[in-house]
Amino acid sequence: MQLRIRHATTYRYAQPVEFGPHRLMLRPRDSFDLRVVGTALSITPAAQLRWMHDAYGNSVAIASFEGQADSLDIVSELVVERFGPALPSPVLASDAAMTGIVYTPSERAALQPYLALASADPDGALDQWLLAFRARSGAGTGHLLRDLAHAINDVLSYAIRFDEGTQHPLDTLQMGSGSCRDYAWLFIELARRLGFAARFVTGYIHERTLENGGLVSPAGLTHAWADVFIPFDGWVEFDPTNDLVADRQLLRIAVARVPEDASPVSGSYTGLAGAFLGLNVGVSIEPVETNPCWAGSVPVHDAPGAQ
Repeated sequence: MQLRIRHATTYRYAQPVEFGPHRLMLRPRDSFDLRVVGTALSITPAAQLRWMHDAYGNSVAIASFEGQADSLDIVSELVVERFGPALPSPVLASDAAMTGIVYTPSERAALQPYLALASADPDGALDQWLLAFRARSGAGTGHLLRDLAHAINDVLSYAIRFDEGTQHPLDTLQMGSGSCRDYAWLFIELARRLGFAARFVTGYIHERTLENGGLVSPAGLTHAWADVFIPFDGWVEFDPTNDLVADRQLLRIAVARVPEDASPVSGSYTGLAGAFLGLNVGVSIEPVETNPCWAGSVPVHDAPGAQ
């Protein structure tokens, strides 16, 4: 299954401003379940690009600018091929279902950043929620993480949020609603409290067919979910927003320990107070036929506005 992804980001300003370096995480890394067939990146005003792999192994482009402008347009186009993702075992071992997963010493050393809690819970509200969840999880599927994703999906209401950042898990629980990144972050921090190594994932989700039913997350936006490391299964995708597990609808771009390390576009500008007028983001995903122009993995190439 090949898909063409177009991700356009536009920043608008009341008068010309000077742009600081911008960090772009818009290209996935090739793996057994996701192959990059072709890429193109267009930036206006023109920018110098420097590519690197960050501490998580994500592909990152650093864009540097000269001069001033009253708008910034970043358009990423990808053609990717999605294969079958890693599927978890139908049932966790009985000891894991009761006490959490058991990692080998070498696994635990490598996974330590994803085991460490990142959200304060001074009154133990998250732990109390988990106790209630564990008390009723006996009626679930027999897979603790599947049941956790389903429980979050069941108790929360989806809400599109245009604010930057991710809600604290306590706020998401108290309000009973959140965006996909809030669902994912709540799931991650709860999974870590159960002893699992979990990380934040950003990317896209493409619409299901009518036969399979629709998704909660709206088309045209980026998406976020969680990865959990399970011995003998590896990193497995859990999407509590749509109650999906290891689904081909999920198109991974970047992973991180915390949400702020996986922002698709981040940067700064220098200008008068109140210069920023707004941000528009649009994503389109469509299936494509095999096209010789995209055959093989090619580097990001020059496009209008990029250099």
